[in-house]
Amino acid sequence: MLANLFLHYAFDMWMAREFPAVPFERYADDSVAHCASFEEAIQVRDAVAARLAVFGMELHPDKTRIVYCKDADRRGVHEVTSFTFLGYTFRPRLSRSRWGKHFVNFTPAVSREAVKRMSREIRSWHIPRRSDKSLQDLARMFNRVVQGWINYFGRFYKSMLYPLLQQLNMKLVLWAMRKYKRLRRRERQARLWLRRIARQEPSLFAHWRFGAYP
Repeated sequence: MLANLFLHYAFDMWMAREFPAVPFERYADDSVAHCASFEEAIQVRDAVAARLAVFGMELHPDKTRIVYCKDADRRGVHEVTSFTFLGYTFRPRLSRSRWGKHFVNFTPAVSREAVKRMSREIRSWHIPRRSDKSLQDLARMFNRVVQGWINYFGRFYKSMLYPLLQQLNMKLVLWAMRKYKRLRRRERQARLWLRRIARQEPSLFAHWRFGAYP
């Protein structure tokens, strides 16, 4: 909160005054400024560095980069063509228009770092060990967290979220193999059993409602 109050004066108000034609976003100490040219980006970067130095601060030497937002209309060559902001990685991706035509678009999708973080949290739940719980219990325990991930990261390029959600399905398969004797050491049968449950109760788990079926 203190950082936000401080940077509101040191950065936000200053940017709006000195570079009114350069839109920007900031969250805590991370920010993105949208420049129209490489030359303007250098000018803004150097000016921001000088402004922060007045307050005893400096730009992060590794995170501060000039990024070329390459897409179907911007086809130039630049060393850096991607960046990560608020858990999303923005980079050139193949997209499809409403008329079914494929083209390169500069779009966001969940970052690898965010996927790794969520994957670690799924592992920390130790779902396969919770054989004392029912499927309904597991849904009540974890749906709120999973739905939060989907609400945030499922807004753009949702297919990038599916592999993570399939990890959750695999945990449920391992849970079934441990809970039911008839499914022990029978992964294929456990998968089919979970798939049948998903067809019968497609709204039981948040990720099933999202379309990530087992």
